Amino acid sequence: MNISGVITGFVNNIIATSEYEELDRFYLTNQVLKMIGANDFDQQQPAMQASMLTLMDILVEYANDNQTLSKLGINSDILGANLMNLLVPRPSVVNSVFWQKYQESPQTATKYFYNLSKQSNYIKTREIAKNISYKINSEYGPIEITINLSKPEKDPKAIAAAKKLQQVTYPKCQLCMENEGFVGKLNYPARSNHRIVRLQLGDEEWGFQYSPYAYFNEHAIVLSKTHRDMHVNMANMQRLLAFVDLFPDYFIGSNADLPIVGGSILTHDHFQTGRHEMPMAKAPIETDIHLRGLKLVAAGIVKWPMSVIRLVDRDQAKLLQATAMIIDAWKKYSDPQRNIVAVTKDNQQHHTITPIVRKRDDLYEVDLVLRDNNVSAEFPDGIFHPHPDVQHIKKENIGLIEVMGLAILPPRLKHEMQEVAKYISNQPNEIANIHQTWADKLKATNMITTNNASAVVNQAVGEVFVTVLENAGVFKRTEDGQRGFMQFLKTICK
Repeated sequence: MNISGVITGFVNNIIATSEYEELDRFYLTNQVLKMIGANDFDQQQPAMQASMLTLMDILVEYANDNQTLSKLGINSDILGANLMNLLVPRPSVVNSVFWQKYQESPQTATKYFYNLSKQSNYIKTREIAKNISYKINSEYGPIEITINLSKPEKDPKAIAAAKKLQQVTYPKCQLCMENEGFVGKLNYPARSNHRIVRLQLGDEEWGFQYSPYAYFNEHAIVLSKTHRDMHVNMANMQRLLAFVDLFPDYFIGSNADLPIVGGSILTHDHFQTGRHEMPMAKAPIETDIHLRGLKLVAAGIVKWPMSVIRLVDRDQAKLLQATAMIIDAWKKYSDPQRNIVAVTKDNQQHHTITPIVRKRDDLYEVDLVLRDNNVSAEFPDGIFHPHPDVQHIKKENIGLIEVMGLAILPPRLKHEMQEVAKYISNQPNEIANIHQTWADKLKATNMITTNNASAVVNQAVGEVFVTVLENAGVFKRTEDGQRGFMQFLKTICK
């Protein structure tokens, strides 16, 4: 294989799919030559016909083989992002085009930006395709399961090299706007091909970007321009409503703003959004409520394993008033009989919510999920956190996406569940000890063959995840738990 043909094919693709023109060919060729450490170029070599990502892979491999990566102190991700950055217009151009297309429709604008993010390999489509995803049926409706295999395993040598580097203080975190175009380091992800669309939400400038390792269709992040801690407050509730006015076919939500019940990044104010109907959005209101002094189109308890209040109306002001009433009441509500404590003796606040907003025609839907991050001697990881008997499947925090019924499970489960399937179908196996008790129950309660073992395990994993959500629910799906829920609601209802 001649590298000149690969470069020509790569440059051909850039000219065909970006703002560059034929007049830019020499410039582009020389940029690629420099990036990969090539010293010569044969213009007579025919272009290699392959996808942009395949050509990128070959160029990165060439640079690795000739020691360019090690000489420059970069890794393959940094070089790949630099190469694909040639496809992406400047941030100002991306923003200008996005808002021009928005005049046609919000969908036209997001389609442009989403396709650009995929085309430039900012959204890791090949890696995302490795995820294992399926649905199960439950008493709460369909539940979505994903075993996350998209993020690459880190090379031990790369980890060792990164530890020797000075810790990154710029950008302050991976959600700061300064990441746009950041080349990256061995201990920080490459973002050369990253772009952010600026939005005005309320009185502040925010950013809109797609997630590199998406968990659902058009999974995106909406982030504050200011690096500040996560907040669930009325200003951010107004911003959630403002966002669905701009993009009515996207839902948007926020992680809770406390440890244990919050997401993985609590140091930067942000939301998550996308064009996907989450399982919780399909769940109905099962018990109507009537908030004191407010008449909404609908309000009630949602049929869901966690404790969810849904508010529906056309009037944002009424919805914000209702939301404030619920948040204020929840932040000071305690029910020690059910291990629900708002503020402990050390004056620590333990109650917050996970809010989700969507729009259906001219109606706004606001889902408020009650969260409590207390711990106990029995449950040191969190009283309303996955309990020990389900941690063999899921031990991590239950964040926004999982609250809505989409499980993000650790990559270890791919192999571990294969071994469980072998075990319950009496094949030679290497089942992990942590799954032994659970697997024995599966064997005892199912008719299992080699043909259905994997399906039995998949269903059982989904059922465990439902239990995880029930663990995270503050008012349990029992007669006593629902009686407790109604006692709380009496503090704000007629």
